[in-house]
Amino acid sequence: MIDIRSLRDLIRLFYIFNPQFRLAFVTTVVLAVLGAFLLPHKYVSDARLLVKPGRENMTVPIDAGDRQTIYPQSTTRDPIIDEEKMITGRPVLMEVARLYLNEMSAEKPRDGVFASIKGGLKAARRAVGKAVAEGLSFIGLAEVQSEEEALAELLAARFQVSHGPGSNVMELSFTWSDPQQAQRVLQTWVRVYMDQRTAALGRKGLVLFYEGKVRDVDQQIESAKSLLRTRLEEIDGTSAQERLDNLGKRLNDLRTRLAEIVAERNALQNGISFAAGRARALPKESVSERDLSQSASWQALSAQLAELKRQRADALRVFKDTAPTILALNESISTLASQLKAEDRVVQRSEKRTPNELNVSMERNQLEKSVRLQELNTLYAAFDKEINDLQATRRKVLEHEPELARLEQVLSVAEKSRGLYLDSLEKARIDQALDDQRINNIAEIQEPTFNPTRSSPKSLLLILMALPAGGMVGLLVVYLCSLFDQRIHDGGRFEERFGVPLWSTVKDITEGGPDNDFHASLYRIYGTLPLARIKQEGLVLGLASARAGEGVSFIVAHLKALLDAQEVAVRVNPDVAKAAPGEVVLLEASGLHSNREAFVRLSQANLIVLVVEARASTIPVVDNALGVLRTAFRKVDGVIVNRRRFELPPKVLRWLQR
Repeated sequence: MIDIRSLRDLIRLFYIFNPQFRLAFVTTVVLAVLGAFLLPHKYVSDARLLVKPGRENMTVPIDAGDRQTIYPQSTTRDPIIDEEKMITGRPVLMEVARLYLNEMSAEKPRDGVFASIKGGLKAARRAVGKAVAEGLSFIGLAEVQSEEEALAELLAARFQVSHGPGSNVMELSFTWSDPQQAQRVLQTWVRVYMDQRTAALGRKGLVLFYEGKVRDVDQQIESAKSLLRTRLEEIDGTSAQERLDNLGKRLNDLRTRLAEIVAERNALQNGISFAAGRARALPKESVSERDLSQSASWQALSAQLAELKRQRADALRVFKDTAPTILALNESISTLASQLKAEDRVVQRSEKRTPNELNVSMERNQLEKSVRLQELNTLYAAFDKEINDLQATRRKVLEHEPELARLEQVLSVAEKSRGLYLDSLEKARIDQALDDQRINNIAEIQEPTFNPTRSSPKSLLLILMALPAGGMVGLLVVYLCSLFDQRIHDGGRFEERFGVPLWSTVKDITEGGPDNDFHASLYRIYGTLPLARIKQEGLVLGLASARAGEGVSFIVAHLKALLDAQEVAVRVNPDVAKAAPGEVVLLEASGLHSNREAFVRLSQANLIVLVVEARASTIPVVDNALGVLRTAFRKVDGVIVNRRRFELPPKVLRWLQR
């Protein structure tokens, strides 16, 4: 447990874990140097293939691409991924491994001592690997692999294929121990990939398939046409819809005409009835010429009446109204007036009678309307019969319409399919010709290269980076050790971590002897003691430790010397642990886990202090000791960290204090 508060504490970590740093540093440097000289050399051969858009990398087959129900390929799909999966597929790997083994078996062994040793080592390694594999297979932990399968796995591990985002170029690389063999293996790999791809994507049976489909569709079209022709002859039309349209149009015209005839017939009947009624009220004859004049007797009576009225008027000038003369005149006037009224005034001398022309005209009109009414009745009967016949014909057409529609649809689909099959047949013939000539959408824009320069190991770079890498690994080890280190090195964050006050940290004087820092830590312990209580009641101080040898006796001895110097009476481990006023009794209780007397002594103490040895006591041990003391005595008054070391050399401390 180290509290990192400044650069000094970080440097202190380096000195605390200096052995681990050195071990990691030396190990890393040695491994880097050995790797620079002993790692096997590897050579890389590169090639590049351009994948052009074509039928092979379309997500929709070419024979279905023209159908309206098929959507074009999605732009989010990368077709190069499919090509990469094909080139790294197991069929290609096994074929390349088989060809490589055949080539290696036919190749002559190289001359030279080094080549012989290298070949012997390879043979021995293969034999050992085969024996190990057979042993693992015997106990059921693995399966025996053939030489081709093992080589295929090795080739797959050494082969890499990639492409950039949005790029159609596949970048191939193969790593092997020999540059010439790497080039030949990559050449074989590309050739096998092309052949396997052509064999897998070549549609050799499409031509025969589409030819058979065209013949089948032709037969289907001929059968549908024959059946459709028979049905159309039955309904006497070119198509069901056309026949229904004609019948519907004729029926609509007839119904319209029939409605007009009914309206006209009703109008004629009403007109005839009205004309007959009016004709009965008209005279049968009419006078065309008449001669009229006044009657002579009427004229004579009228003249006499006028003369009587004149005489009466003259008599009234002489006589009164009651005079006999006047009365006689009045009576004569009345008699003559009555005779005048009874007399006809007009006398007809001649007249000419003829038949009534209006009556004759009305009779003629009635006759014409009767004839028209008879014509309309005849037309109505004919149209009604035709409508019934047309309705019967339409019912017959409607009965045949579903079958006719089905036959027309079958014929339309068959003709469309025939056109698509013919187009696809032509494309299949073109594809077959391209496959026969090994023409596809893969272009080899860079052949497998021969690179005599090794790709790994970079010996010079390894040697140059050995020291920096060793330093970085060493620092990483120091950091990891500081994370997993649970030892207590100083008193930083002690009270925060354990909940017990830290009395003092006592410096380790094993090498240099007591100095000012050591005495200062003792005086800090002395200053922590309750001096007023010591003067009044005395104090029994118990010092305990989790293990023996953590410095309890050492702390007691030096604390006794300090108290003696301060003229304080001190006793150490007395039989009766009772302090007099002004006296301090020190009780040693080391080794709590193995010393039973420690608990007896601590039960008599007024204050209990736990002594912890720096760089030896761990957090779990201190937690356990504090838990035991709290369980037994319900208190722990303080902690003293003993043998605290300052790992930084003095010259480093002086440099940090500048």
